[in-house]
Amino acid sequence: MDTKQKENAIRVVLASASPRRRDLLRQIGFDPEIIPSEVDENTSSDRPAEMVMELSRLKASEVADRLFGAQAGSGNGEGPGNTVVIGADTVVSAGGRILGKPRDRREAFRMLKSLQGNRHAVYTGVTLIYGKTVRTFAEETQVMVYPMTDGEIEGYIGCGESMDKAGAYGIQGRFAAFIRGIQGSYTNVMGLPAGRLYQELRAMMRGGQDD
Repeated sequence: MDTKQKENAIRVVLASASPRRRDLLRQIGFDPEIIPSEVDENTSSDRPAEMVMELSRLKASEVADRLFGAQAGSGNGEGPGNTVVIGADTVVSAGGRILGKPRDRREAFRMLKSLQGNRHAVYTGVTLIYGKTVRTFAEETQVMVYPMTDGEIEGYIGCGESMDKAGAYGIQGRFAAFIRGIQGSYTNVMGLPAGRLYQELRAMMRGGQDD
């Protein structure tokens, strides 16, 4: 079976309820089944790249365990050969602080206040579990934000985009008005580095399973 046939036959399970990640997978040719993970999002690292990789693996492993048994999520099991489980986690790093999703409007305001007029980094960790094969990687994107008034910050929070996003903003929504520029993957800021993910999936399907 060639790689294109495997892509067409593959069952993709996304261990996330994020509509943005679902849409990005559809954009690169996969229609994911959504099974959100149920893990506690605590990590042993305070370094953003390590943190998101660890969390992505925990999420993918937890869902793979539920689907295929306790050994599958560790990459040691025999889960169905046509299924790949994808876990992902995204954080913003600004001024030495890690910014996840805000708990309330006040925290969203503080996050956006710290980002305006400055450069920050967005990290997304991704784990792919395909049978016995496990791949984990992280992607970094630098984002520059124009200065914002307090009124603009309050107005943006009021539009409803802040509360379910790392760093309290969505680059693909109204916050685009305040993006000065980026260095790296645009889709990484949305929650999945689509180009890197597609290449990793292709490599995994070529080498991770027997025909």
